[in-house]
Amino acid sequence: LGQEDLSEANLSAIQNAGRFLTEGTADAVKLEVDGDWVDRFAAICNAGIAAVAHLGSRPQLAKQTGGYTTAGRSAKAAKKIVEDAIAMEQAGASMLLLEAVPEEVSQAVVEATTIPVIGCGAGTSCHGQVVVMQDLAGLTKWQPSFAKPTANVGNEIAGVAKTWMESVYNNTLGKHPYNMME
Repeated sequence: LGQEDLSEANLSAIQNAGRFLTEGTADAVKLEVDGDWVDRFAAICNAGIAAVAHLGSRPQLAKQTGGYTTAGRSAKAAKKIVEDAIAMEQAGASMLLLEAVPEEVSQAVVEATTIPVIGCGAGTSCHGQVVVMQDLAGLTKWQPSFAKPTANVGNEIAGVAKTWMESVYNNTLGKHPYNMME
């Protein structure tokens, strides 16, 4: 299809995804989607842009939907996620990312699709796992239940900052390291 065959929204999506690849030096774009986005998602894939479909819980919508929640907990909701996963694969997705869904949903998606499925709080059925490093390091105030911190680096960083602030306040930074040349 030529540019004249694309909707303005799809053309804009392609251009923006292309900017991520070129200006951001990304290898792919990840879009939080559901079945309503198949047309736009397909337009991006058909333009030769590797795209990952993020299904299940969609954190970028959390403020619009009342907060971060799990997805696919009813049979109807689970079936919709599986249908959306199939639709996104058919639209050209390179990979699927499932977030905060029950193990049964992940298993059903893995069985219904042929592309890699990465889980983020989606159980062990997925081909791989991803979590946010800040969650594992204990740097966030709110912890997702699937990303238990394995360290509490946040307290260490706060301690370092406090020590620095006290040194500045007390003028105990030590001798300045730079001297004038002759």
